[in-house]
Amino acid sequence: MHPAEAPPTEGLLGHPAPPVEPTVVIPLAPPVPETRGLLAPEPEPPAESEPLPEPGPHPELAVQARPRPARPARRRSTAEDTLTPEEWRAAGYTPPTGIPITDLTAGAPGEAPWPDRMRTLLRTPMSERPAFERTARELHPSAGTARNVPRILDLTLRIGELLLASGEAAEDVEAAMLGIAHAYRLDRCEPQVTFTLIGISHQPSLVEPPVTADRVVRRRTSDYTRLNAVYELVADITAEKVTVNDAYRRLALIRRNRHPYPAWVLALTTGLLAGAATFLVGGRIDDKAWLVFASAFIAAVLGDRLASALARRRLPEFYQFVAAAMPAAASGIILSFNDWGLRGSVVITGGLFALLPGRALVAAVQDGLTGFYITAAARLLEVIYLVAGIVIGVMVILYLGVGFEAKLRPDESLVGISTPPVQLLAAMLLTLAFATLLQTDRRSLALVTANSGIGWASYGALVYNAGVNPIAATGVAAGLVGLFGQLMARYRNDSALPYVTAAIGPLMPGSALYLGMLAFAQGHSSAGLVSVFRAAAIAMALAVGVNLGGEIARLFLKLPVGAELPSLYPAMPRRAAKRTRGF
Repeated sequence: MHPAEAPPTEGLLGHPAPPVEPTVVIPLAPPVPETRGLLAPEPEPPAESEPLPEPGPHPELAVQARPRPARPARRRSTAEDTLTPEEWRAAGYTPPTGIPITDLTAGAPGEAPWPDRMRTLLRTPMSERPAFERTARELHPSAGTARNVPRILDLTLRIGELLLASGEAAEDVEAAMLGIAHAYRLDRCEPQVTFTLIGISHQPSLVEPPVTADRVVRRRTSDYTRLNAVYELVADITAEKVTVNDAYRRLALIRRNRHPYPAWVLALTTGLLAGAATFLVGGRIDDKAWLVFASAFIAAVLGDRLASALARRRLPEFYQFVAAAMPAAASGIILSFNDWGLRGSVVITGGLFALLPGRALVAAVQDGLTGFYITAAARLLEVIYLVAGIVIGVMVILYLGVGFEAKLRPDESLVGISTPPVQLLAAMLLTLAFATLLQTDRRSLALVTANSGIGWASYGALVYNAGVNPIAATGVAAGLVGLFGQLMARYRNDSALPYVTAAIGPLMPGSALYLGMLAFAQGHSSAGLVSVFRAAAIAMALAVGVNLGGEIARLFLKLPVGAELPSLYPAMPRRAAKRTRGF
């Protein structure tokens, strides 16, 4: 018998060798010890010319002695070949045996909102991230099904693309992607979101190659009805109520649904927003106020139609904002060429309220405060370009008006809080129009308008009654808007953006920006810089206040009974950056 035909011994598969009849025993080599692992020591080969024993009763099986080639000795295993679990963790990897998590209980995910549950895992390194809890059906041995990893990753990217395109913060987009992957049993996943590119990587194990997919976000929309539908879909997925195929069907329905408001309604709403802003900054209702309102209304509708025409010609958004800003400036210049006392500066300021990119500004600052600096810088650069387009469109008309000696009075748009009831109603009407432009769900319009009333009333009380600086008052009012917006979002299980973005519309720095542009047009560079920096400070106070209000709501708001994070994820608080004092 050749040595390669020796009967197998008990080894890695754990099966004993089959029985062999003891008729012929030819010890060609020393007995092979039982192998207990891949690195078990091999037996020493016999000498090169070692003769075989004498044949037994069957002389035909006798084998002549022959030399054997020497084989290179394999490296013997030592105690250094195996790392302890502590060493695996120190190296940043999960040990081969896994990390035992004994505190996680079986059952469906808790009733806490999925952003809270997923932010906890998202801010935890993958080596310390436990597996997500499973339902009883999932833990049943017969319930195991094959996972289509590329399909799950594709679904995750498509949902993340819709969230990012709708203006959602990068942290919330990553939390949604991580929640979807966990719900479909892809526990070792790392999502990555930038301004135009989202990706996700799944690492099955240390010995298998990772599966990575990405998707480019090429078009952004302002449809908060679609955003809330995506939030509802993510909530059902993370609660393990939706299969992959059902999720694809629902996602297709969300993408195919039309906007809740037609184009002609949006055009009229743009005019209504600019008209309401004239009452907000004008501060009173008189015999000339309605003519100013009509001028701002017509100019805003005309600017919206010009921007739409340029969009159909595939021109960049920068030129659309330049064209949209010109009619309001031209209307203000025309009103100033008379002695009737019409407030042309108020018309120009009202047109600016309809164009300032508050949604992008809030998202940019929120991404920067949560550590997504690349996305924040890109979004902030987008805001700068859009504001530059507005400035160029208005400045061209202002230079022409100043050259023809237009009687522009900047104090007309700086009346402050002169008539609180009128300005409060104007602020709420402006917010209602702004929410309609953002395609907010009809059921949420009342809550958004009420949140705007809270913010503007707080701002008016601080400035008019307490004498607080307008920048500080703007920050406090924006904080209240963010706080109540987060509460409303939790009450409706929606995103907080629809309840916050439109509500800060009346607090936007339209008057300060207009004063800066008018000062530059009149040749007063120092005064123009002061006004521009004042507008930037108000915008920053707005964005920081909104983010701080939302964080306060998450910090002190109690979760539903049985869904407290410490019971699900012990010793896993919501982590932030460990770096302090710049190092």
